[in-house]
Amino acid sequence: MKLVAAAIISNNSRKILLARRKKGEILEGYWEFPGGKIEKGETPQQCIERELSEELGIYAKGKKIIGESIYTYKEGTIKLIGVITEIKNQDFKLKVHDKVQWVSISEILTYKLAPADISIAKQIIEVYKNV
Repeated sequence: MKLVAAAIISNNSRKILLARRKKGEILEGYWEFPGGKIEKGETPQQCIERELSEELGIYAKGKKIIGESIYTYKEGTIKLIGVITEIKNQDFKLKVHDKVQWVSISEILTYKLAPADISIAKQIIEVYKNV
């Protein structure tokens, strides 16, 4: 099972950042919480910091784990770990995505989310409805 970290990035207007996989990428056209595969010896927080630098060109700080999801794709099973993440800038330089968008929490499930991300999205909705 591959371990994958997903950045849960919120802004002050209670919106969450989603990124859409670009054409030619695995899961092209699907929206996701940006992140990637956790490398050996890496924490989910360290993974988020590295992946957001590599894939979005931004500086980020991984914080608390908010939830997990296990999903089996045809390529194999992943355990997706949602990490609350702070970003220091929004000068996105997209590499594996063709679009990023701030989405209100109530609208997250209206997007065509990557299947593993759906469970994390539901967990986010639960957490934020009491905030």
